Amino acid sequence: MAHTEHHQPSAQSTTPFDLEWQSLMERFQTHLQAEKSLSALTVRNYLTDIAPLAEYMKLHSIRGIIFLDKFALRAYLAWLMEKGFVRGSIIRKHSTLRVFLRWLLRQKLVEKDPLPRRGGVKRETRLPQFLSQEEAAAFVETPDTSDVLGLRDRALLELLYGAGLRVSEANGLDMGYVNMQSREVRVTGKGSKQRVVIMGGTARDALHLYLNEGRPKLASKLSGNALFLNRFGGRMTQRSIQQKVRNYAKRAGLKDGVHTHTLRHSFATHLLEGGADLRVVQELLGHSSPATTQVYTHVTQSQAKKVYLNAHPRAAKAEADEKTI
Repeated sequence: MAHTEHHQPSAQSTTPFDLEWQSLMERFQTHLQAEKSLSALTVRNYLTDIAPLAEYMKLHSIRGIIFLDKFALRAYLAWLMEKGFVRGSIIRKHSTLRVFLRWLLRQKLVEKDPLPRRGGVKRETRLPQFLSQEEAAAFVETPDTSDVLGLRDRALLELLYGAGLRVSEANGLDMGYVNMQSREVRVTGKGSKQRVVIMGGTARDALHLYLNEGRPKLASKLSGNALFLNRFGGRMTQRSIQQKVRNYAKRAGLKDGVHTHTLRHSFATHLLEGGADLRVVQELLGHSSPATTQVYTHVTQSQAKKVYLNAHPRAAKAEADEKTI
C-alpha cells in the first residue's frame, strides 16, 4: 500500500509501535478512500504527509497517539523546520495533521484534538503565477503538429489552458466525456465532483484533429476509452502531462516555474480580464467557495495597476511625486 513506501521496518526491527501505526494508517487510508472519496494520488499524499509524525514519535519515545499533546505537536512542527522542509510543505503537513486528528477524535482514539488553535505556520501570501495572453498563445502553439504526438500535445495544451483543467482532470478524461458539437467537456474534479466545462474554438479544432488523425494511430489494446494516449497506446499519466508542460514552456522561451497549474491560473485571470463574472469563473474552475476564486481579482487588479503606470502619460509623474512626499 501507498504508506508502506515510507519508513517500512524490517521483520527483525518491527516494534509494537510500528504494528500499531501500520494498523492506524490502514484504517485512515480506508476512511480517505471510502468516506471522503479522495483520489489514489491524494490519499497517497495524505499518508506521505503523516509519515514524518511516526518518525518524530519514535525519535522522542512517544509510545502512542494518546500521548500527543499540544506541546509535542508544536515541537513536531519546529522539528519539521529543522529537518529542512520548506514552509509550503510544513503548512500542508499541518493541514493533513488536523484532518488526521479530527478523524482520531471521531473514532474516539483520542479524547480531544491536541493541535494548537494558534501558533501554526502562517502561509505566505503569494499571488498565483500566470502567463500573459501573448505568452499563453505562443505556448499552446509550440507543439509540432506534423506528427501524431504533436497533434496530441497541441490538443492537450489547448484544453488545459482553454478549459482551465487540473492535471488530474485532463489525465482522467475519457472519449465519452467530450461533446464536440456543444464544445462541452465533463470532468471529474476534487472529491469526485463532476462539472461541465466549455472549450473554445481553437481547443475544439485541435481536439478534432487529434481525434481524427492522431489518436487512431496511437490506439492499442491498452487504450480503453482514455482520451489522451501515450506513445504505447496507454493513458497518459499525470507526471507525463506535467513533464510535457515543462518541456514546451522551456521550448517556448518562457520563465522557469511554468507548470500545469500555471495554465489554470492563466485561464482564470484572462477570463476576468475579459470581463467574466467571478461566479462564472468559480463554476468553470470547480471551486466550492468564491473565496478561493477571489485571489484572481487581486491578480487582475495588480496587473491593471502595472499597465496603467506603464501606459498613462500622467501616471509616471504621479508615482514619482508620491515618492517625494
